[in-house]
Amino acid sequence: MEAADKEDKRKFIITYYGRLYDAFFILHTMFLKHFSFMMMKEKELLFEKYLSILALKKSNPNYDFLRKIVKAHLIKIPFENISKLLLKKHRINYIPSLSEYLNGIEQYNFGGTCYANNYYLNLLLKFLGYNIKLCGADMKNPDVHLISIVTIDNKEFIVDCGYAAPLFNPLPRDVKNDFTFSFGDEKYIIKMQDSKGHTKVEQYFNGKLQHWYSAKPEPRKIDEFRKIIKESYEDDATFMNAIRITRFTENGSLVLINLYLTEIVDDNITTTKIERKDLPIIIEQKFGIPSQVVAKATSHLQELKDIYD
Repeated sequence: MEAADKEDKRKFIITYYGRLYDAFFILHTMFLKHFSFMMMKEKELLFEKYLSILALKKSNPNYDFLRKIVKAHLIKIPFENISKLLLKKHRINYIPSLSEYLNGIEQYNFGGTCYANNYYLNLLLKFLGYNIKLCGADMKNPDVHLISIVTIDNKEFIVDCGYAAPLFNPLPRDVKNDFTFSFGDEKYIIKMQDSKGHTKVEQYFNGKLQHWYSAKPEPRKIDEFRKIIKESYEDDATFMNAIRITRFTENGSLVLINLYLTEIVDDNITTTKIERKDLPIIIEQKFGIPSQVVAKATSHLQELKDIYD
């Protein structure tokens, strides 16, 4: 009798804990599904906010809509390193989260350098349904620039809103001859693909080659650039020792490189030298970034270095 009682008790315990495990498994699965749904919903809301900043509504992922997105991005979201200098102040050496990036645009008229601007634009375009891949680009050193390559109707286009350049249209990668256009004193040449399938983009100023990059078509992940992004925050890095802000308008641009502000309106170009002490207020007036924020971000800068050196 005692043996039978023990067996019944053993079976009861096995059944009880089996059911308990099943219930836990069901609850855990429900939680994961709910959590996944909430994450997707949060991401969707962030991309809707992104589109709202660009003053655009979701549409079909075609070439015309891509052109609108690229142009709006260059006009609404500047290339700037004030936010990067501020992150350095807070001992951060990576790009902000998407939420922080969008809040910075809304609250402080920030944008970012190529890593933030082009990476989050890449995610937006992916969300909108574009066939897109994140790619690296070489300058003097490998992989120090990010771009995206979008494929539409079997044609590839470079999308780059992180080069402080007037690349208002997606750049075709299948050009048979050099593709050239001018903007103010600058000229840009998109070269034919080389034997490796790389596309070189050259920037000339007053007829002299000033800068370039070579875009590589291999798909990459943002984590592959973590080391390079971290290095861009080091004390001797270019954008830790200079100030660069570029914002485009419908008919021109505003460009600040250290103490020189260049304004282009239609065909008129003016360049003004700014006193160092006036930089915060001038940046607020011209670019909308609060002067207190600028002063805090740039307070440690001593000699401002040439960004093209």
